[in-house]
Amino acid sequence: MYKAEAKNINFYYGDYKALINVNLSFPDKTVTALIGPSGCGKSTFIRLFNRMNDLIDHTKIEGEVLVNGENIYSKGVIIDQLRKSVGMVFQKPNPFPKTVFENVAYGLRVNGIRDHNFIEETVVNSLKKAALWEEVKDKMKKSAFELSGGQQQRLCIARALAVEPTLILMDEPASALDPISTAKIEELIHELKQQYTIIIVTHNLQQAGRVSDFTAFFYLGELIEHNETKTMFLNPNDERTQNYITGRFG
Repeated sequence: MYKAEAKNINFYYGDYKALINVNLSFPDKTVTALIGPSGCGKSTFIRLFNRMNDLIDHTKIEGEVLVNGENIYSKGVIIDQLRKSVGMVFQKPNPFPKTVFENVAYGLRVNGIRDHNFIEETVVNSLKKAALWEEVKDKMKKSAFELSGGQQQRLCIARALAVEPTLILMDEPASALDPISTAKIEELIHELKQQYTIIIVTHNLQQAGRVSDFTAFFYLGELIEHNETKTMFLNPNDERTQNYITGRFG
């Protein structure tokens, strides 16, 4: 079953065509890595799935984007509801200027949940899923800004998990982190895959090889190739993929 699909996607910033006839599907409970040089459309592509590109003026989309089988660009789609089911983790940790507890509880409160016991239980479970609970259980009332960069990123992941998404988007989630924190994020991705479908943009080809089941190579707005990660890295079909993976450009 596909949790998310992009069908015949063309995407424009004004007159500039940033994505060209992209077709890509994401099976349930898998990790797909999007690779390719800077400016090739990877981040634009994943932002289609929570309609973040809507916030940019003079953009236009053609084609269909499906999440759980529903075209999220249909009229009548409630964007707040969509963003509840599609979590997003950005390149740099972006905790809110609140306590550790309130960072994770935020999405629940925004969605009108008032049951304190339920909120507390969900916050603890989300922090456990994000492999952070043991490190912060005595700091729940402290500011999130007191945490290290790697802890802040895992807090942002916990915040995304609290509202029970079905799809998690990660835009270079470890590029601002040190190697130890990066390893923890990668380990976490392996754990989360048991429950969630994950799409990750990464410039780190070794990371793509370690964390993903599938890899998609983008180049100049086109999806050049998509396959199981092992096949992509050992035996790509397209010379451009081969050249990128072997470091001849990018």
